[in-house]
Order: sequence, then C-alpha cells, then structure tokens
Amino acid sequence: MAAEQTSVLVVGGSLTGLASAVFLAWHGVPVTLVERHPDLLMHPRLRGVSPRTVEAFRQVGLEPAIREASFAPGETFEWVLIRAETLADAEYASPTEEEGDPNPAGTTPCSFGPIDQDQVELLLRARARELGADVRFSTELTSFEQDDDGVRALLRDRRGGEAYEVRADYLIAADGGSSPVREHLGIEVEGPGALFHLVTALVDADLTPATRGREVAIAYLQRPQPYTTLMAHDDLGRRWVFSTGYAPDQESLEDFTDERVADMVRAAAGLPDVKVTLRPQIPGTDRKIFGFSIGAQVAREYRRGRVFLVGDAAHLMPPTGGLNGNTGVQDAQNLAWKLAAVLRGNAGPALLDSYHDERHATGHLTMGQAFARFGARMGPGTQVPLLEYSAVSMGYQYRSTAVLGAAEDASPLPQSELAGQPGTRAPHVPIRTRGKEISTIDLYGQDFVLLAGAEADGWLDAARTSAADLGVPVRCYRLGAPDDAAGGGDDGVAGADGVAGVVGLDGADGADAGVDIGARHGLHPDGALLVRPDGVVAWRCAGAAENPGAELSRVLRAVLARA
Repeated sequence: MAAEQTSVLVVGGSLTGLASAVFLAWHGVPVTLVERHPDLLMHPRLRGVSPRTVEAFRQVGLEPAIREASFAPGETFEWVLIRAETLADAEYASPTEEEGDPNPAGTTPCSFGPIDQDQVELLLRARARELGADVRFSTELTSFEQDDDGVRALLRDRRGGEAYEVRADYLIAADGGSSPVREHLGIEVEGPGALFHLVTALVDADLTPATRGREVAIAYLQRPQPYTTLMAHDDLGRRWVFSTGYAPDQESLEDFTDERVADMVRAAAGLPDVKVTLRPQIPGTDRKIFGFSIGAQVAREYRRGRVFLVGDAAHLMPPTGGLNGNTGVQDAQNLAWKLAAVLRGNAGPALLDSYHDERHATGHLTMGQAFARFGARMGPGTQVPLLEYSAVSMGYQYRSTAVLGAAEDASPLPQSELAGQPGTRAPHVPIRTRGKEISTIDLYGQDFVLLAGAEADGWLDAARTSAADLGVPVRCYRLGAPDDAAGGGDDGVAGADGVAGVVGLDGADGADAGVDIGARHGLHPDGALLVRPDGVVAWRCAGAAENPGAELSRVLRAVLARA
C-alpha cells in the first residue's frame, strides 16, 4: 500500500501538539497529528494560560471559547496558595515569592486565562479538526527515518493493530519530557534534570471541614510526606487534585491502589475518616493514577534535520508559574509560521534554523525562572534572581537571522519598555480602524505587517514593490491616519502578487485618545517597522531611508532566508 502523504506530522496530542496542529492548519498547512492514548487526559495539569498565550490563541479565534470555558469567567482571578503540615492546620503560611502582575495595565488586550489544561486541549482538538487537521488517537509512532526530501514514519493503530507508512515533509515531536523522538535522534539535555517524581489522582472528597471556610487554590503540604499538594478542582471544596512524591526505582504506579491513595489524601487533609473516591482520568478507561516527573532541563538542539522538538520534548520546567506549558504553546506558534512560509516557497529552508536560535534561548531563560520560583516554594533553591513574571512571559528578546537589528543584550524587558525593538513582541496599542476599536496585536497573524508613519509614503511604496517582486504577502498600515487619509485599500490584505492596499490606524477613543502610535513603536512620522506573523518585530527603521525599496527588499530577503 502506498504511503500516506502530509506536510507536517505531529507526534503527541497533548497541549503543545494540539497547539501545533491548530497553528499549522490555520496557516493552511496540511497536518496529521497522532497520539498513542485513546483520548485526552482529563487532568487539569496547567491551571491557566498567560496573557501572551491568550494572545496567540486570540489569533486563531479561540479567545472567546477560552473565556467561556474558564473556571472564573468574567472575574479577576487570584490564586490563593498556602503552606501547612496538613490542610486542617489551624494556621496557614504563604509561599515567600511574589509573582508580580502577569498583566500590567495597558500592556495587552488579553488577561490571564483561568482554565485547566484538559479544557484547553478539548478546545484545541475541536479547532484543529475544524481547520482541517487530521487528528488521530490510539495511533503511535513506531519508527521514523529522515532524508533530504522528508520524513518516513511508520505508524500503528493500537485499536486494530494495523501498521502503515506516512511520508511528511517535516516532523514535530511533542511527545513529552522523556520524548522517544528526542532519544532516537540522540539529542542530549542540559540542566538539573529530574528533581523528583510524583503520582497524581483526581479525587472527590468533601474537605471543607479542613479548610473551614478558608479559600485555598493550591496547598503545599508535609503530610503524608514532603512535596504533597492538594489543588482545588471546584469552588465547593469537594473536588481536588492530589499529588505526592514517589520513587519509581522502588515502587511502581500499580502499587498505588485506590485505597492507598485515599489514605494518603486523608493524611494530607488531616481528616482520617473522610470519604475519598478516585476518578478515571482518560474517558473510556479505568486509569486513575498517573505519574510524572518534576524536572528542569532543556534540549541542546530544538532541530535535527527535518525534525523539531516542542513543549516538554524541548524543555521541562517545574510547574510554578505555569511557565512550561505556556512556553510550549509559544514554541508551536513560533515554528508554525516558519514551516508555512518554507512550504509555500516564500522562505528558504534556513529560516527554520531560527526556531532553535530563538526558542532554545527562551527555553533556558524560562527554565531558570521556573526553577527559581520552585525553589522559593519548595526548597531546592537557585542563585537565579527572580524577574518580573510579565518580563519572563512576554518580554523576551530574540536574536536570530529572522530578526535584523536585535540588541546585543537579549535580557528580558519589563513590559513598560517594550516599544518596537527588533526581536521583541510588538507593543499593544488600542487603535481605531474601519470604524472599529481593536488592538495593534490584532493586526498580526498570517502575514508580515508593515507599520508606517503618517509621512512614510516611501516605505509604503517600497512595501508594494518588494511584496510584488518577492511574492510575499505584506499587509500595510499607516499610523496616525484616519481611513480616508490612508491611501485606500482592502484592509491591508495582500493579493496573489503580494501587493496590499493601505489602511489607516488612528488612536482609540477614551483613555487612549491622542496616543502617538508611531512613538509607541519607536518611529518618527517617516519611519517604518516590519512585524512577523507571530507578532515579533523583525526590523525597524525609525526614520526615512535613501532608497526604501532596496532596503525593504534586503530586509525581507534576509528575514526569510531568501538568497
């Protein structure tokens, strides 16, 4: 039987794999995702998505669904974290570190998304299929090999046992912290590695006699042993996520019977007689107990030939701050537009090298910050100074061939200092266009965007010429100009020849009226700035240039690795 064909094969159907499928399909890339389990894991794990991740999901139309499915809809959510011997202690202590505001005022149109990972995955799976992705559960990768033309993968349907071959241009490994794909490639990891191992279960138990009306989101406890946690899974105090440490070299998950785990929950709660019931975590199965590792490591390579690592396969971080899962989603967003550009012929294959250069450095930064936060709560300790949370999650700076003019110092920037610097997330500014009030963040997604000052006709003409010559879609926006003064156009959308009309962007009403949009991006009225599909500034020229056409053509060729 002839091999099936796809552009990208994604291995792993959890958060990052599903996000990869969504972003790729949204860019029009044929994608097949395989997951060996029969269904999604109904365990909360990551308990919220950062504003930057919500921005990424906003691009693909998922923000409203995330808000609707959140466990605190329409509210400003705050985690209440406590430390105690047991949940029934008379007094609670608080973890020592301060996270800082994850959403400083005026920095993003998106707020923190209080939603559990299992709910996010349900939304991602539905959206991936809606966009045309082929998502297959109970399907495992048994082997693969790559050559100059693509990847040959052997898959097996675990329900019927049939084996078959899929030929893909590229493979994305989203297969977890112990990634068999990474192991097969021989890619080593850097960092402290596994710190310890946990067993976890979803339990129904009325623990309100222990909390006695006190609000608790996450409890770090010392019973039945250190590194035990109870996380509230409803607002009634009757559903909980229980986790505690174990040594896999001394005992197996099968040793944790329902009754043993129930006794451990009673010890953690300080309620020896409370009724405890465990719930299955995968629909259609009786799996109630799962194990996972708490660790801190980063793969030395995020790319090997035509294979890319994302999410846990690329980096493993302690759960404090929810940084690991959010970083994984942003891996997927970064990689998807680059694969799409190469597969469409808009970019040279060398563009894909920038994925490692950008996300590997970000992975090391974020891993260090997650480890430092973990030490502040749980005790291992590091010498890494804690940075403001929003600087870690949104203020990172990229240095790669896909960014021109990046700063030598790539340290994360506080949100107040994000002002259109090359290699940083383009700033959020409330704007009005076509009679609607939106954010500049909403301008980015599938194509490159040129933001030009009110007097930057030369740059707008250059964008038209360069886009047409290279066949690269570029959307053009004139800053600080009402629609009727923008030069006409069609919402800035580039046609098949790459030529786009120009749309005017004016300041929004209300508190943001009169904001100099160009100045917020570091531009003079005759300057311009190029933003990548992932919302990252690729290049900036603060003012005019002697030959804008030649300069912008050079920029696009360099960023897209076009010879």
